[in-house]
Amino acid sequence: MRETNSLGVKISKKDNAVELFKRACKIFSIESELLHIWDFSGQTTLYFLNDKNKFSKDCLRLSDHEVRNTATVVVISLIFNVAKGRKDEMAVQHSNGSLTNGSFGIVRNSSITFSGRSGEAGCLGLTGLQNLGNTCFMNSALQCLVHTPKLVDYFLGDYFREINHDNPLGMDGEIALAFGDLLRKLWAPGAAPVSPRTFKSKLARFAPQFSGFNQHDSQELLAFLLDGLHEDLNRVKCKPYAEAKDGDGRSDEDIADEYWQNHLARNDSIIVDLCQGQYKSTLVCPVCKKVSVTFDPFMYLSLPLPSTTVRMMTLTVVNTDGTAKPSPFTITVPKYGKFEDLIRALSIACALGVNETLLVAEIYNHQIIRYLEEPADSISLIRDDDQLVAYRLRKENDKDPLVVFMHQQLEEQYIHGKLTSCPNALGIPLVAKVSYLAHGLDIRNLYLELLKPFCIPAKDTFNNNVTAGSTAIEEVTRIVDNVPVTGGVATPSSVKEVEPPSDAELQFYLTDEKGIVKNSKIVMNEPIAMTGVPEEVHVLVCWSGKLIEQYDTRLLSSFPEIFKSGFLPKRPQESVSLYKCLEAFLTEEPLGPEDMWYCPGCKKHCQASKKLDLWRLPEILVIHLKRFSYSRFSKNKLETYVDFPVDNLDLSTHVAHLNDKLSNRYMLYAVSNHYGSMGGGHYTAFVHWYDFDDSHVYPISQDKIKTSAAYVLFYRRVVEVS
Repeated sequence: MRETNSLGVKISKKDNAVELFKRACKIFSIESELLHIWDFSGQTTLYFLNDKNKFSKDCLRLSDHEVRNTATVVVISLIFNVAKGRKDEMAVQHSNGSLTNGSFGIVRNSSITFSGRSGEAGCLGLTGLQNLGNTCFMNSALQCLVHTPKLVDYFLGDYFREINHDNPLGMDGEIALAFGDLLRKLWAPGAAPVSPRTFKSKLARFAPQFSGFNQHDSQELLAFLLDGLHEDLNRVKCKPYAEAKDGDGRSDEDIADEYWQNHLARNDSIIVDLCQGQYKSTLVCPVCKKVSVTFDPFMYLSLPLPSTTVRMMTLTVVNTDGTAKPSPFTITVPKYGKFEDLIRALSIACALGVNETLLVAEIYNHQIIRYLEEPADSISLIRDDDQLVAYRLRKENDKDPLVVFMHQQLEEQYIHGKLTSCPNALGIPLVAKVSYLAHGLDIRNLYLELLKPFCIPAKDTFNNNVTAGSTAIEEVTRIVDNVPVTGGVATPSSVKEVEPPSDAELQFYLTDEKGIVKNSKIVMNEPIAMTGVPEEVHVLVCWSGKLIEQYDTRLLSSFPEIFKSGFLPKRPQESVSLYKCLEAFLTEEPLGPEDMWYCPGCKKHCQASKKLDLWRLPEILVIHLKRFSYSRFSKNKLETYVDFPVDNLDLSTHVAHLNDKLSNRYMLYAVSNHYGSMGGGHYTAFVHWYDFDDSHVYPISQDKIKTSAAYVLFYRRVVEVS
């Protein structure tokens, strides 16, 4: 029916529910078999079973309490979606009280379609919420919740009796009462856009993070609200202590059921009934291989987008035999992976030989400040603005010491009116293996061999290549795009022979790790003064100004950072399936350094690997797409388009424990959307299918539901009829 009709009548003790039922049918000219009467005067009792005109014996006569005052009988008709070929169900509701008290009910049905014309003011459930000032995040989350099946029935009924005033984790029922009052206003017939000011004040009181009028996250509000409603409506007054027992060889089914019963013994509310599921969590210690299995409840699933589970890193690979110039490589590694994942990916990218190995070092201020050699170290220890260089070394030289060449240029400057030679650090260190019996001449020849890729070719050869203006950044772009780098600097084969520099142009000194102290000058025809058998020898090479002109030192200085957001070319937006997001969520991965697990075997915290499995699915499945990422230095929003099912989300293949009695198929009924960037944006809600944009409500076609703004998805279980 397109409108709500009401009629006030007087009743007495002599009248009973049967007579009222017949009078309502006659007044509104509706067949009796299409009607139900619900009583919301305090007991939420179904008056008529309406099964071949059978009536509930307890409701044949009204109680004295119900007829003390003049009551108002309200007939509200709602049209529901039913299976094809069935009749539309309609409802008559009996409400004790006045039309203004908001005591209106809704028949229990799994698929609601709103009555009234599209977007017409006053249609049941099609009421907007006023924006109080940056409260669109709250309005979006609320509209999704107040249209959740069974939750609507619950708050339109007598939910007051389940308010738990004694729960120290609750809010004395104030959040539940504020939410219930707001829901009833939104479902009242003929309602204009509602101001949620009272609810907002209660929210700010118990959750100060939402006070004021700053923009917030709708999912964070939703998480707080669901938890708050649960605690306010928890039917458990005294929570028993329950300790989970060890598996002792029992099946996962028995252990999961024990965890679930222990959870229900402390948590029992309408929110648990509808929104809570259970997943299996498996942790494995990387050292002692200790396995820990727990079964934990969840209120919603926070699914990562594929781009948030991996990390792009750019490293520069440097040959140590002088056969090729440095080459940057961009690789993809797990975001919380280990250093061995980086080495594996980089080895594939640079086609590392079976007789080669990579020595990765961090470069800062022309020095090697650390080597990354521990395979189990977390990749998260590497920052985006770090500069990493991977040196290719031959495995057969493992026992020889490593020689690290650091470069220094002598520049003449006027200081206090006097011309003075000042040393300036130059480029990144070059490394190679050297015999501990090496002479000064061996060191010199090894260094000149490493410099070959940087030698500037003669002009006739140079002009055939890319001009000297090519930068290392341009070369990196070609590497990323899989285009061979040719030019900028010629390969050794194209360089004309040049005379080797004289002893005056290149001077070698033994130095410290920082290349500051000149311990002793290396003499060409004498052995290197090494103490014992060192693992590493540091050599400082001083260049003359004339020699600098023969080599392109820019390739020694311009190295890319690990990641620069504006550096890589922007790729077109790709479609990502919701199932792919779920698979990423369920994939085994190491814990982040901030989530270290205490291993009972090792007796210390470790970066264990974690695997999640869905075990028990709720009736209402809330899925949060993790579009926002935060770090110490930046905030980012992912605009990835997620292709999510609307009519048939089938999780049968993603559930570790199948329950034959419950369906694993879901249907979408609401979406919380976020448009814009991190700095500013706007939230709306799509609900079955209307666009709730603060106080405005418009119909929307189903083909427009899927957008890159989708942030929180609300699914309900589909009841399969055998």
